[in-house]
Amino acid sequence: MATVGAYEARTHLAALLERVAKGERITITKHGVPVAQLVPAQPASDREKRLGAIAELRRLREKHPLNGVTIRELIDDGRRF
Repeated sequence: MATVGAYEARTHLAALLERVAKGERITITKHGVPVAQLVPAQPASDREKRLGAIAELRRLREKHPLNGVTIRELIDDGRRF
């Protein structure tokens, strides 16, 4: 694991991010004391993605009400044709 000072991290952030994107872990120090780590991001799990999509649909539903019409009524109405 590489170690860089805070000043160097600030001035070379773009290069450090490229290294991290390739899988490297970098520790940032301030006056020789570790204060942070740059690590590759982990992809969200499928469950987290699904829960996020459900939450987004609920927010959308709050913004755009169906004026008293239920989802069931819309489904049944669509089956008539």
